Amino acid sequence: MLFSRSGQRNLITDVPGILVGNAEDHDVRTGVTVLTSPQPFVAGVHIMGGAPGTAETDLLAPDKLVDRVDALVLSGGSAFGLAAADGVRTALRKAGRGYQVGGHSVPIVPTAILYDLNNGGQKNWPDATYQRLGQEALNNAALQFSLGNIGAGTGAQAGTRKGGLGSCSLLLEGGIHIGALVAVNAVGSAATPDGGHFWAAPFEMHAEFGGKGLPSAVNGLAVPGIKTSVSAQENTTIAIIATDAKLDKAGAQRLSIAAHDGFARALVPAHTPFDGDLVFTAATGEHDGPITAELMMQLCHAASVCMARAIARGVYEAAR
Repeated sequence: MLFSRSGQRNLITDVPGILVGNAEDHDVRTGVTVLTSPQPFVAGVHIMGGAPGTAETDLLAPDKLVDRVDALVLSGGSAFGLAAADGVRTALRKAGRGYQVGGHSVPIVPTAILYDLNNGGQKNWPDATYQRLGQEALNNAALQFSLGNIGAGTGAQAGTRKGGLGSCSLLLEGGIHIGALVAVNAVGSAATPDGGHFWAAPFEMHAEFGGKGLPSAVNGLAVPGIKTSVSAQENTTIAIIATDAKLDKAGAQRLSIAAHDGFARALVPAHTPFDGDLVFTAATGEHDGPITAELMMQLCHAASVCMARAIARGVYEAAR
């Protein structure tokens, strides 16, 4: 059997060493989610959407110098949301965290954003709003956190439904943990055309997104409830996979690639030219067992299953 059960909380923080914090401004209808750990961790990334918004993702390539990061940020606000990393970076620097360069600490904070500027919120926000939200999210980092319209999922929309923040976890045989965290703001729909069932239903555990199961029949060619007006930068599903497996940067990148299968299983359509679909991977290395080829295959499959579940759960929780 590949994996035995979900983790204790069924959140990405079931991965030992991982903490998540959220902050939001409900007047602006936006927010920030930060994933961090007490110690720097290996990270990777893979982008498959056509309209991404990112910062510090190039350094995650396996051939780049920096081999650890201090936090990962998911933010609303389109390009304005990239400023959330400034708040995170400033707080981490004050705490003495960061890559050591010439006697200075430079926190490494890769960031991805989604577009939530047309959701009806008050968009004439004060200066430094996203910096503030980034710092608040970092300060709120803990083992337990809420899902749905929270953090980076505050103003999200998935197709014609509310989008939101979703998470789940799995425990693999052998004791390795893996989890997913995702802010769902997609062109595509997480639900079948009849609206009552989730595409990710075959992977659901413990009725985590309603336990509705599969419909009696699905027309795979039918157009689901997608956004009717799509243009570049107005969408994006941004996500993080975390594990305590001891991966290098190439292994983390491979896990990010595999996790995109979860997008395709849970959203129809996925990876459109109008989405900035992105998956980070965070690997703490706290489980010190060897990474065999077979184990890597299992981790990749588990990452895709976790991601599909987390996407459906984010949309489900946003509607509750």
